[in-house]
Amino acid sequence: MFKDKTLLITGGTGSFGNAVLKRFLNTDIKEIRIFSRDEKKQDDMRKLYRNDKIKFYIGDVRDIASVKNAMHNVDYIFHAAALKQVPSCEFFPIEAVKTNILGTDNVLSAAIECGVKKVICLSTDKAAYPINAMGISKAMMEKVFVAKSKTVSPDRTVICGTRYGNVMASRGSVIPLFIEQIKSGQPLTVTNPNMTRFLMSLEEAVELVVFAFKNAQAGDIMVQKSPASTIGDLAQAIKELFNADNEIKIIGTRHGEKLYETLLTKEEYLVAEDMGGFFRVPADKRDLNYDKYFFEGKKELATQEEYNSHNTEILNVEQIKEKLLQLDYIKKELHYFNLDEVAATRDSDI
Repeated sequence: MFKDKTLLITGGTGSFGNAVLKRFLNTDIKEIRIFSRDEKKQDDMRKLYRNDKIKFYIGDVRDIASVKNAMHNVDYIFHAAALKQVPSCEFFPIEAVKTNILGTDNVLSAAIECGVKKVICLSTDKAAYPINAMGISKAMMEKVFVAKSKTVSPDRTVICGTRYGNVMASRGSVIPLFIEQIKSGQPLTVTNPNMTRFLMSLEEAVELVVFAFKNAQAGDIMVQKSPASTIGDLAQAIKELFNADNEIKIIGTRHGEKLYETLLTKEEYLVAEDMGGFFRVPADKRDLNYDKYFFEGKKELATQEEYNSHNTEILNVEQIKEKLLQLDYIKKELHYFNLDEVAATRDSDI
């Protein structure tokens, strides 16, 4: 699909954008455009990759003119630009609205106008039964792209999305925090040891988007089946990997956090198509004629379960360690940590 094609990644300087570059840069793709408002990160990426296939565009999804400026002759879009951190969205919810909701509408409007063939919008498990501003804004983003997908012919532009859980070791996530706490000799701060979260690598997040490109129809939300772990076991696994004796300190659930996350609501699970390692949630095809739905319901919904991080496969500490050791980030941190340990031992001998 990507041979001689041009791909635009909004929010492309983030963890996901770098993972996409790693996945596609050495293929026969024609061009990858990185669109973001952060010139420092763009400059860092330019120096790191030094590849003529990568083109950089400064802009903001809140500004539709800057979006259109980057979209000429684009075949596909990965829409990853978002405000993602729960606390910042709680304090500045209107900013989450501007980026996650209105920004998405700008990207989709520009894509339709420019004749982009397919757009994948990246969402999060926090959009299912949302309780915080970030999740609510992402839930509305999903509503925007599903509604927008109905306004354009799939022959012109296919609009669909993916929803995934915690991406391990991504910027602002808990794994880098635990490692920094180990390095500095601080306690590992765990909100609630029984809290569960889905575990997904950046590479798996990219593969989910690629799967959506190959299989998703207009308005679909694609979900990858993922294992989960408790936060307590995750902290313990990292302690054991780094041979650390830091204590684990329980600090209590923070504002806006759930005990577990949901990838498919009951309503979605009822209609989802099982595609092996993935679920496909088709768009609701109802129109504005709601009268008949006052007389016709679905009895199955009352007994339907959701798909969440409590009822998926729960990994034990050893399984978590195996999954962590697949991450380049963990391999690198372990390498440098062990070098520091050797150096400290030499200093103490002297």
